[in-house]
Amino acid sequence: MGELVRIKAALDPREILFVADAMTGQDAVNVAKSFDEKLDITGVILTKLDGDARGGAALSIRAVTGKPIKFVGLGEKLDALEVFHPDRMAQRILGMGDVLTLIEKAQSVVDKEKAADLEQKLRKEGFTLETFRDQLQAIKKMGSMESILKMIPGAGKAMKQVKDMGMPDKELKKIEAIICSMTPGERRDHRLINGSRRLRIANGSGTTVQDVNQLLKRFAEAQKMMKKMQKMGPKGLKGMLGRGGGLPF
Repeated sequence: MGELVRIKAALDPREILFVADAMTGQDAVNVAKSFDEKLDITGVILTKLDGDARGGAALSIRAVTGKPIKFVGLGEKLDALEVFHPDRMAQRILGMGDVLTLIEKAQSVVDKEKAADLEQKLRKEGFTLETFRDQLQAIKKMGSMESILKMIPGAGKAMKQVKDMGMPDKELKKIEAIICSMTPGERRDHRLINGSRRLRIANGSGTTVQDVNQLLKRFAEAQKMMKKMQKMGPKGLKGMLGRGGGLPF
């Protein structure tokens, strides 16, 4: 701490940001108070909000130091550092989700031209495993499935189901691996996939024939749902695509 005080005196920084781990609870508050007393911090960065912590430490740190929380960390990469919004944090703490952040994430990963191309492809070819793979890859850019669910109001039951099922992100990777092990023709028309092809796909993706069968069964059900969406016309498709991908299952 003494070394930091000397660094401050020598450099006269405009900003001194205290980085707090949201998972540490009261300890983070005590440490923040100590740093503020010695260094007069100008703001706080709260990390690990993509974990189980809802952000209760944010309230306590703000109350004890009187300094604003400027950024929050929602992952391990640099693009996971986001500007802090008090109203969104309040909704998170109350378990109400964070729809605005979810919308911003969707807008940042969905390329308008690609979305238009996908709409045209859906009109021309219908919903195929190829378009489904493209949707999966777009959703992966938004973060983990658990972090996405946390932003949806009333997703508590879904969160519990996700935890009961195990690791949803691993499941998505497995699905993507199965689809990538198919030929372009098989991705465009899954009806071509017979018994021997299923075995080849399973071996190529490091999965089992049962996994391939389960994916194809669920995909067939999703395809029926997509046909209903297409009957709704352009508004139905655009509304689905505009919400960030429209993952059917």
